[in-house]
Parts: sequence; C-alpha cells; structure tokens
Amino acid sequence: MKPSSTFRLAAVSFVAATLVLAVRGSASERPIDWDVVPEILARIQAPTFPDRVYPITEYGAVADGTTDNTVAIRRAIEVCAAAGGGRVLVTGGVFLTGPVHLESNVELHVAEGATLKFDPDPKKYMPVVLTRFEGTECMNFSPLIYAFEKENIAVTGKGTLDGSASTDNWWSLHRAKPGSTVNPRASYDRLIDMGDRGVPVHERVFGDGWVLRPNFLQPFRCRNVLIEDVTIVNSPMWVIHPVYSRNVTVRGVRVISHGPNNDGCNPDSSEDVLIENCLFDTGDDCIAVKSGKNADGRRVGIPSQNIVIRNCEMRDGHGGVVLGSEVSGGVRNVFAENCRMDSPNLDRALRLKTNSERGGLIENIFMRDVEVGRVAHSVLTLDLVYWRVYEGEFPPLVRNVRMERVTSASSPRALSIVGTPHSRVENVQVIDCTFRGVESADELAHTGDILLRNVRIEPVKR
Repeated sequence: MKPSSTFRLAAVSFVAATLVLAVRGSASERPIDWDVVPEILARIQAPTFPDRVYPITEYGAVADGTTDNTVAIRRAIEVCAAAGGGRVLVTGGVFLTGPVHLESNVELHVAEGATLKFDPDPKKYMPVVLTRFEGTECMNFSPLIYAFEKENIAVTGKGTLDGSASTDNWWSLHRAKPGSTVNPRASYDRLIDMGDRGVPVHERVFGDGWVLRPNFLQPFRCRNVLIEDVTIVNSPMWVIHPVYSRNVTVRGVRVISHGPNNDGCNPDSSEDVLIENCLFDTGDDCIAVKSGKNADGRRVGIPSQNIVIRNCEMRDGHGGVVLGSEVSGGVRNVFAENCRMDSPNLDRALRLKTNSERGGLIENIFMRDVEVGRVAHSVLTLDLVYWRVYEGEFPPLVRNVRMERVTSASSPRALSIVGTPHSRVENVQVIDCTFRGVESADELAHTGDILLRNVRIEPVKR
C-alpha cells in the first residue's frame, strides 16, 4: 500500500515566517536541548597509556609490502599488554598484515609515512569472531582491526590504514556478477532468517564460503576507545564501527573509501561518542548511527545515544549525518554542529531512515550551524518507508528533531519527509535556515508535526 494524502510545498521564498505543516498534536514530552552536550562531553575522556614503546620491527616485522607481518604485530601487542600497556609502533614503510586484534591498554600507533596494508585474502580473517553484520549478530570474518571486550584501546598516528579492498576482491562480493557462482543475496538472506527465527548467535556461522564482508575497525563491547589522526582507505565495508561500546572518541580521522557500503563511521548501540575534526569521503553514508536490525535488533535492545558530531567535513556519500537504517534498538540524543558538507555525490545533509519492519524510536536529534554546498537529493530527509516498505508490525516513531541555522547552496529540494498513516512524526523543527538553488517542490507525505520558522527557500535561477 502506497502512502496517500500526499501534498507538496512549492519551492518559494519564506522570509521571517512561521509555517506549521500537518500538525497532529504536540510531542509527548519536552525535548532535551543543547545544554546537555557539556555533560556528555565531560564523560568522554580519551584513554592514556604508559610511556612504553614496542616497535613492531623488533618482533620481526618487515616493511617491504609483501612479507606477512600478522604474527609479528600480534606478538608486539601481546608483549605490550602483558607489561601493562603502552604504544605498539608502526613506522617507516608498508607493512602487510592480516587481522590485528587489540588488547586492553594498548595503543596501535601508525606513524606518518607508515602504511599498515591489510591482505585482501578472506582466509586470513579466519577463524570467525563474534560481530554484528548490518545490525544482526553472527560469527563472521574478523574485522581488519578488532577488539573484543577491551578497555583503554587506541588506533592513532598520521599514517595510513589500507584495507586493500577493490573490485577484484572484497567489493566484488557486493552483488552477483553474470557467470559467477557467488550469490551475496543468499548470505544476507540466511543471516536475516536466522535473526528473525532467533537462532542462537553461536550457530550463525559465516566466514569462509560465505560473502559477508568484514568491517574495517570494530571495537566490540569496549570502553575508553580513541581513534585519532589516521587516514583509512579501501575498506571492505563499514569503516569505523563501534558496537556496544562506551566512551569513544574519533578525532582528526580521514576516511577516503568509495566501495559499496563504505560508511565512514557507524556508532552501533553505543553511547557517549565524540566524532570531531574528521573528513569523510565515502561510498555510502559519511556518519550513520545504528542500533540493530529487525527482530535481532529488538532482541538486543540497546540504543545508540549521547553522540556529538562537530567540526567535520563531508564530501561524497549517501548522507552527511544519518540515523538508520538499522535502528530497531532506537537512537537518541545526537548533536551535530559546525560541519561543512559539499559534493554533487553527497545525497543529503541530515537523513533519518527506517520503516515499519525495522521500527525504532528516534528522538532528540539536533543539527545547527552547518554549511551545505550541493546535495543530490534533499537537505533534510525523513524516510519512514525505507526500501519502499509501507506496512509492518513495528511503525517507527520520530520525535524532537531540530535543524537550525543550516544553509545550502544547491539541491533538487529542501525537504523530503515521507511517513505512513501508522508511523509517527512529532515535533520536527526547521528554524532560521536558508535553502538556495532549490530545483523542485518539497516531497511531503504523512509528515506529522513539522514546524518551519524563519525559513527561506529560494528557487534555482533559470
């Protein structure tokens, strides 16, 4: 069933005006505001490490780009952890490796001029580990850098992390190719079916023989995490993916990775997360906040919350700041400010996406003082029929969303807000914003409670 009662707002200029669209009643509770950000930031403290250094070359690593240094790096990390922690140092050249597993109190530092290059052979990422693939728990290939239930861990330095992914290896597993015996859809469908049926997680075994690509950097059930200054390229899939983690700082990172599903940073059922001073130039969403998918996400039931995004630059990507689409556990208290977004290949500035199969409560989402150049779809998108799912047993609720002092230079439309008669949108506000170069009317259907105040929409000059 497709949405009815659609109406469109013509792309005209609104100056110092207040406009209320499709009001269905006030929000059920008073929203929180920016005044809670200092409290969140006070809880986010980057870990510190003992002043001990363990160069990987002292454990047999060779910077020739061809020697497998997996064992040498593992040994350096083990010795560092056994001594009570410190810095494992990668410097001077290209070091080929398989998966790197961090231990508590260990900082992996990739110095300027050094590259940690990951072998793209899937067999290197066996045996399987506990992970979460697109919102469903399973046993799968190890992420390239992985930490399980660790505290005080870091990946830092001005060097490069190269996942080596390309259309010749990991990225080729995204879609079936003519004549290929690889069927990615079979892997995805098997995992979703297992999640929906409640198959025990330890029985959801994938890895070798299946095609669920690993994430690049995944702290899983970790506390006190720092990811700082590194450049990350060519990821198999999602790039920075904290899962069930707390007190996470992502600072000064450059993510340049244009493969399929190459989201830049995905806080997933995690809390107290700071993402600042980063560059995202990606093949999918730049920042996408997650909390699990469908039945498995509801089983886990852990929301993502208390996330601060500031002073970042977003170039290519499906969205600059995105909530979803795997949000069955809910998302709350996300604050994005002082960012710059601009690319003909960036689709949206702020996007919320879910549907009535995934459901989820998305609340207290704030964006302010963001400068948007060109976006390819719309500046603000609320998509509650993601993947054209119009019906389901878990209609989503979106409430307390505010976009403030956001400007854009060019877009097909300013707003795209599409819900269903059963989904709920409460207290969404667009205030003191200017959208220039708008090419067509806004897309609005079952919008719920939307307020526009002092909003200027200027049509493109033809």
